[in-house]
Amino acid sequence: MTSSLSEVKTSAVKTTNSSVTNGTKLPPTPSKASPNVVTHAKEHIGAVHGFFIGGAAACASVTFTNPWELVKTRLQLQGELTRANTNAPKPYRNIFQAFFVIFRYEGLRGIQQGLGPAYVYQLVMNGARLGLYDPMRNYLVQTFNTSNTSMPISIASGGAAGIVGAALGSPLYLVKTRMQSHSPQFAIGHQHNYKNTWHALSEIYKDGGFRCLFRGVDASMLRTGVGSSVQLPSYFLVKRWLIKKTGRSDDILVQGLSSLASGLCVCIAMNPFDVISTRMYNQKADSSGKGILYKSTLDCLVKTYQTEGLSGFYKGFGAHYFRVG
Repeated sequence: MTSSLSEVKTSAVKTTNSSVTNGTKLPPTPSKASPNVVTHAKEHIGAVHGFFIGGAAACASVTFTNPWELVKTRLQLQGELTRANTNAPKPYRNIFQAFFVIFRYEGLRGIQQGLGPAYVYQLVMNGARLGLYDPMRNYLVQTFNTSNTSMPISIASGGAAGIVGAALGSPLYLVKTRMQSHSPQFAIGHQHNYKNTWHALSEIYKDGGFRCLFRGVDASMLRTGVGSSVQLPSYFLVKRWLIKKTGRSDDILVQGLSSLASGLCVCIAMNPFDVISTRMYNQKADSSGKGILYKSTLDCLVKTYQTEGLSGFYKGFGAHYFRVG
């Protein structure tokens, strides 16, 4: 790089001297940087900026969506592994009643439980997902020699970036789920009483080591991978359909409706894995660190379906859509 700059400076001096000698003022010759250096710099900056911008935007939104995330978590744990016709206690009847009951008995602090780990989780997970999306897409485009607007490439890039982000943020999602399920008024699911995020992480580590911090990570990776894969293609498909049917341009109304429809598609595809993830995270562990209710993600899926049917996978769906949509 130093020798290149020296050559450019020498060339500029020669050109200037020649211009003065001939009495003609020539425009300076632009220097040409190496395309590889420029491309590498752009990709590097894009990934770093994507990480922080994506994480910051997610943290801003989670302040308002966290209460619905808490409602969703409790509805997904309510009636866990019990049939619909049993007399198991169900203090939460729907998302709005659940919101007001929690706020009434636990206050603002109660409705915002788990906000601390939710901030850090969103910074890690969404930061990684948005920060890695473009580099992964560029890599796949170069590998398969295809267009960067290819839908399969977009789906694969979104899914892979989401899976990596979910894996990195899994311990924080574990803590968030357990803190949000805890209620001094209505005990829904197993109750974990943690003072704060650091206390929760240290207690989980003491109980079962590093492995327990990543309990349920496979379910979380499936959940986020499915959601990330569905979100982008559903948004563009709906937007193209709306433009074609209505004759409107790509305006804010079309974008807003496309976003709402995309959120619905994401919730339909993602909610079953979200229920499984919540239950895997919240279950009590025995002395060896193994879950008491479920041996694995597949075991949780089978047991949920056998006892609660298909509807069990869509508990908390309304709150989920309020959060995502």
